[in-house]
Amino acid sequence: MSIRTALVFLEQINDFLHTYVAGAPLLVLIMFTGFYLTWRSNFLQVRRFGFIFSHTLGRVFVRRPPGEERKRGDISPFQALTTALAATIGTGNIAGVATAITLGGPGAIFWMWISAFVGMMTKYSEVVLAVHYREERRSGAVTGGPMYFLRNGLKAPLMAGIFALFGFLAAFGIGNLVQANSVADAVFTTVGFPRLITGFILAFLVGAVIIGGIRRIGSFTEKMVPIMAAFYVAGALLILVSRSSLIPAAFSAIFQGAFTGTAATGGFAGAAVTAAIRFGIARGIFTNEAGLGSASIAHASARTDHPAQQGMWGVMEVFIDTHVVITITALVILTTGVWQVPGLEGAAMTTEAFNRGLPGPGGLIVAIGLIFFAFTTLITWSFYGEKCFEYLFGEKSVIIYRLLWLPLIVVGSVGGLRQVWAVADTLNSFMAIPNLFGLLGLSGVVVKLTRDYFKNR
Repeated sequence: MSIRTALVFLEQINDFLHTYVAGAPLLVLIMFTGFYLTWRSNFLQVRRFGFIFSHTLGRVFVRRPPGEERKRGDISPFQALTTALAATIGTGNIAGVATAITLGGPGAIFWMWISAFVGMMTKYSEVVLAVHYREERRSGAVTGGPMYFLRNGLKAPLMAGIFALFGFLAAFGIGNLVQANSVADAVFTTVGFPRLITGFILAFLVGAVIIGGIRRIGSFTEKMVPIMAAFYVAGALLILVSRSSLIPAAFSAIFQGAFTGTAATGGFAGAAVTAAIRFGIARGIFTNEAGLGSASIAHASARTDHPAQQGMWGVMEVFIDTHVVITITALVILTTGVWQVPGLEGAAMTTEAFNRGLPGPGGLIVAIGLIFFAFTTLITWSFYGEKCFEYLFGEKSVIIYRLLWLPLIVVGSVGGLRQVWAVADTLNSFMAIPNLFGLLGLSGVVVKLTRDYFKNR
């Protein structure tokens, strides 16, 4: 069998798995889990949203109380948030929004909001369980995530191993090859810099950060993520201010398209309600990662004295990623009218929207955003994959993982690995299955810990 034939066969198997396992069935399971956890918590994300905001982002600039450094954990709660956001605020917020609108019309944005609404409780539960069941190493470092609450809480070591296996394999694709390629493409398109050289520089910079472990990663993301997010959002808000009269029409298109579909106009081919629901939910889950379980690995390292306290940071993570950043991007795309231009999709559509809204610097803002978003995603996903690899092969295997991670950045920057990316996307989806069963099976623990926190706070 030739290499080409083998790749075609692999692609066919992957398409089958993605369609019948990681496609619609998985989306239904993720949404069901989110609605179930929302119901069991009596809509905590609504009832306690003010409290959650004031006790997370509302305290970012408040001086840390004495003794916080002595709490169990490796990084601050805010560093855990920015580390998780480094993975979720990424190319999905730039290219994923445009893809959702292209395939599902403006109404897809509404269903992204819905998936994020229930995803707040999914992410909250993931974080609560990850902190509650985390373990302490001999070195004093803590580690946690779905593999630990599946093994120690659900008593399902096989499912824990499956999550860890899919986790570190998917990290090499979604978190490494794809991100490296995004950076190399953006740099080449913007300034014409060779992709291979970009790959070597990128590998060196990523290595300089991840060699220090979660503490250095947390210290880096704490500074970089707020800056890069503010830079991108500020550019988008300038566009929206200049086109404020078109914002009501954009919201009208979102709500109308969510329930009636979108008729063909201009270069847009039209989209049915089912398409809006399908692609809105799928893109929403892809961007905020609620249900995948990955972000809880970062949150498990936070210094906190109660799992529910860190869980509230998980709620804010989803809120910032989807209800803030994605909404702003969608409004820029809709108010500039680029979603109706034939042939535009993904990052190219968002770039054109910024070019129209801010002639000159607009496209540069998107390019810089793509570069830094993908760079921070590379760093955070290296940690996710490393922890999954460590769970399977022990602490001493970490150096092997890092030695594999860095060369693949160079490989990804050159490109030509589309079949590998497609397989990694399926593996990424398969991470969610054991995680979701763990959330459903341990939902009672989440409710108990939540009641305990609010009773004794």
